[in-house]
Formats: sequence, structure tokens, C-alpha cells
Amino acid sequence: MTKSIPLRSAASAIALLCATTANADVSAAEVWADWQESLAIYGTEGVSIGTETMSGDTLTVSDLSLIIEDDMTKVTAEMGVLTFTELGDGTVSVAMPTSYPILIENADGNTIKMTTSQSGLKMIVSGTAAQMNYAVSADQYAIKIDEITEDGMPIKADIRVVVNNLAGSYATSTGDLREITYDMTAASVDMLADIAPPETAGDYVTLSGKIEGLATTAEMTLPLADDMEDPEDLFKNGFAMTAGYTYQKGAYIFDVNSEGEQTAGSASTGTGSLAVEMSGQNMSYDSNVTNAAISLQGASLPFPVEISIAEYGFGIDVPLAKSDEPADFGLRLNLTDFAVNDMIWMMADPTNTIPHDPATILLDLSGKAKLFFDLLDSEQAEAMEDAEMPAEVNALTLNNLQLKAAGVDVSGNGAFTFDNTDMVTFEGYPRPTGDLTLNVKGANALIDNLIKMGILPEDQAMFGRMMMGSFTQVTGDDELTSKIEINDQGNISANGQKIQ
Repeated sequence: MTKSIPLRSAASAIALLCATTANADVSAAEVWADWQESLAIYGTEGVSIGTETMSGDTLTVSDLSLIIEDDMTKVTAEMGVLTFTELGDGTVSVAMPTSYPILIENADGNTIKMTTSQSGLKMIVSGTAAQMNYAVSADQYAIKIDEITEDGMPIKADIRVVVNNLAGSYATSTGDLREITYDMTAASVDMLADIAPPETAGDYVTLSGKIEGLATTAEMTLPLADDMEDPEDLFKNGFAMTAGYTYQKGAYIFDVNSEGEQTAGSASTGTGSLAVEMSGQNMSYDSNVTNAAISLQGASLPFPVEISIAEYGFGIDVPLAKSDEPADFGLRLNLTDFAVNDMIWMMADPTNTIPHDPATILLDLSGKAKLFFDLLDSEQAEAMEDAEMPAEVNALTLNNLQLKAAGVDVSGNGAFTFDNTDMVTFEGYPRPTGDLTLNVKGANALIDNLIKMGILPEDQAMFGRMMMGSFTQVTGDDELTSKIEINDQGNISANGQKIQ
């Protein structure tokens, strides 16, 4: 039976909620302090502030500039005036200039002058001093390159990137470390580049493109300002990041004229994604694009070139920290249905002897390894360069292998462990134990076709068939398999037959 809550308890609960809501306020000064904490990543010498003035419910920060500098490059952003206005409901509105300049200079004296601009920007901050939530939207956010100089000579250029209908959230919290998360979307991103290099009259590069349905996310952990003295110690002091983006489709056109030779074309993609994770312990990277296509034509090309890929992906997992226990690593490659137009095929196979089906390369490797040094520690990185053995591989697994091209299909999988205490059996390499299975379809047909095309002499073809016969078994019509095994004694066998 359900019991009703006593009136006093209900009143107490309501009072508690109201009190919590009332306390969940931020002031203009607290929001500006939060900005300063974020800006601290550039160092105390990299932030310049003119004046801070509180008038009524508005804090005005004037002449704000950022300087990011290393031995090779200096970046200066003159952000101008910021205002932080308390709205009376516990939230703060942040206003920024509609545009501000950025100057990039390198050690050789070359410069890039650019302008960032926005229209319809709305930024409302809520939460508490310890945890703030930013609701952000803008009609447009743009970056435009105004001037480029190289060796003292101006380069005529019009380069701009415009983000349309930007919306999302940004949150910060501060404890022992500073936590930052954001989640932003944009209806589209427009890109334009029109460059005329000064070296040769008539040379130019033009590019325009559009990305639709962009979404970006990130989670970052940052050391506090007091721990930001040495950028090389960022990871040692707790820096970590997870970030990525997705988009729905992209389309581009380009036109290049170099020394009187013109090349023009277009490119397009379907969905795309990128995910990156990095800390002092490990790093991972994964990218993927679907339905990519490119078309080229130009004076230097004998005919139009068309290339398409149904899916392309690349990924790695890498340990970065010294560890007593083996850590995971991995490598992934996905090139599915790579195809070229018939005119390209005619150059290699004018008689149409071999199949012109799209090619596929799939590779998925994983394993375990032990590092003897912290790769992100500057002192240990230097010591690693002189080390005879900076790391050891403990295990390697071929989860998937597939190669499809010209009528041949090769697939495989396998796994090995490595005894790093035995560097004698395989002469300076750790002794492996495990097996690898490979399956091959269409190899003999390809050899026959290469003979017909005059690419492969008969005697070499015969030798190749003999070698395949020595290490494989026939499992079907032009189908072969081979299982390579290495036992714990270091003996190697193929399909049960000892070869070493």
C-alpha cells in the first residue's frame, strides 16, 4: 500500500529544492574567473588584460589579448572587449566583439593576418562557481585570412571558413583538476580558398566546399593554472582528452593552374567521423569516411580520372606510459571497394584480361606490449633514444586480413605470443608461439592471366606454383589454405609438415 508523504516532509523537501535552486547562481565576476582559468593554459605571460570594470550588473573586460608562442611561431589574438551581464535569474550573458584580428608570425618573418567574426551569438552561463554550464548559439562563426606574406612578398589570397547555425553546450568544473566538456552542432560549414602565388603570373589555386550536418564533442581534463608552468608536464600533471566529430556529407570543387598546366576536379563523401582519445597512459585514433569519390581532369592527364571508395577507415591504439604489465595496442585499416574508371584500367590491362572488380584491403591487428619509458616525459624520451630495448612485444593477434583485387581473394587470421627471455632461438628476436592461417582464392587464375598479358614468364610462373604447393593445401576449385605454426620449441610447420 502506498503511503502519503506527511505535509511537513513535503514542505521541507520543497524548501530544500528552492534553496538549492537559489544557490545555483553565478555572478559576472565568477564567470570571468572561469574564463581566466581556461585561458591559463596559455600561461600567465600569454594573457593580457587592460581593465576590469563593474557597473551595475555588468562586468566589462577591455583590451583582452592572447599570445601563444614557441621557438618557431607566435600567435597573437586581440579579442578586445568582453561583457558579462547578470540577468537577474542566476544566469550571466556573455557578449564578445563581432570580430577580432589574429596575427601568426614565424621565425622567418612570414606572417598570416586573419579575422574571426560571428553574428547572432548568444552565450548564457548557468550553474555555480564550481560548475558552470554555457548554452551557446550563433547564426554564423567565421574565420577569414586577410593577408599572407612570405619572404616579405604579399600573397594574394581569399581564404575563409564559415560555420552556419551553430548550437550546443559547454561546461566547466574545477576541483583538483579542471574538467571541460562540449557538445556542438552546425547545420553546415562552408569553405573557400582563392590563392594566387606571386612566383608565376597566372598561377592560382581555388577551392570551395561544403560539409553538412557537423557534430563535435570533447571531454578534457586540465591541470590547474598553478601546474601549467611547463607545457611538457601537461600529461604528467593530469591532462587527458577525448574528442571527435561526425558529419553527414561533404562536397568540394577545385581548380589549380601551375606553370600553365591546369587541373580541375571535384570530390564528395558520405558520412564521416573522427574519434581521438589521449592521456598520459595511452592514445587512440579512429577515422572513417563512406562513399568517397574524386574526379580529375587536366592538361597533364591523358583522360579524366575517376576514383571511388565505398568506405575508408584508419585506427590505432598506442600505449604511452611505462608499465609493469603489458598494455593493449592495435592497428586497423579499412579500404572497401576501391575502384577506378575503365580508362585507367585500359592502361594496365588493355585486353581486359583480368577482372576489374573494386579492390578491398582490410587489416585488424591487436596485441600487448610493455614500454620501459614514459613517451610523454621529456627526460625519459631522451633516455629512450639511447636505450637498446625501449619496449617489448608480448602478444600479437591478426584478427582479420582480407585482400581482394584482380580476381584474387586472400583472407587470414592468427595469434602469437612472444617469449622475451629467449632471444636466441630466432637470433635476436623474442621467440614466438602460435599459428597463422591464410586462405587464397583465384591465385592460379591470376597467374594464368599474367602469363597471357606477357607480364609473368612461364618459368617464373612455374616456380611460383611450386612454392605455393609447398606451403598450401588445395581446399577447392582454385582455393588454397596454409596454416603456419610455431611451437614452444621454436619449430615451424606448414599444414602439419615441419619446415624448420
